[in-house]
Amino acid sequence: MNEKSYIARAQCIVHRENRLLMVKLRQREDGQEFWCIPGGRIGESETPAEAAIRELKEECGVDGTIVREISVIEYLSKESVHIYDRIYTFLIDIGAQEPRIGTDPDHEEEGLLDVKWLTLAEIPERDRAFLWAGGLLGIKDFLTEISSWGDNISYPKKE
Repeated sequence: MNEKSYIARAQCIVHRENRLLMVKLRQREDGQEFWCIPGGRIGESETPAEAAIRELKEECGVDGTIVREISVIEYLSKESVHIYDRIYTFLIDIGAQEPRIGTDPDHEEEGLLDVKWLTLAEIPERDRAFLWAGGLLGIKDFLTEISSWGDNISYPKKE
C-alpha cells in the first residue's frame, strides 16, 4: 500500500464578534484574487501551532495566542495527484491589536493585496466554502448566525 505524501499547512481563525480576519491574495495560476484566513506551510522544525502564530505575524503584523485547535482536514493537493494537503486550523486571540498588511513568503511574487475584517456576507461564496472545511462552525457566533439562515436553496449561477 502506498503511503500518502503531505504538504502540511496551518491557518488561523481570528474573529471579533461577527467578523473574520481575512487576507486577500492573487492566485499564481490564473491571477484570480481570493480571500482566505491567514496561514501557510509548516516549516520543518515547527509544530502546526507555531506555524499558525508565525503566519499570522507575517501576514497581519499581530501576535496571537492559541485558544484551541479547531480542525485538521486533508484533501488532494493542486500540486500533484499523489500529494495531499493536511491543514491544521486554530482559533487565535489577538486582543485589541489592529492587523495591518504584511508579507507572505508563499506568495512573494504577488504579495498580499489586503487585510480586512469581513462578515460572512462580505466574503464571496467560493471563498466562504473553504471556511466551513476549516471549522468555522466550531465558533459559537458563526454557528448561531448560520443556524438562522433558513431553508432556502441557493447556488451560484454559471455565467
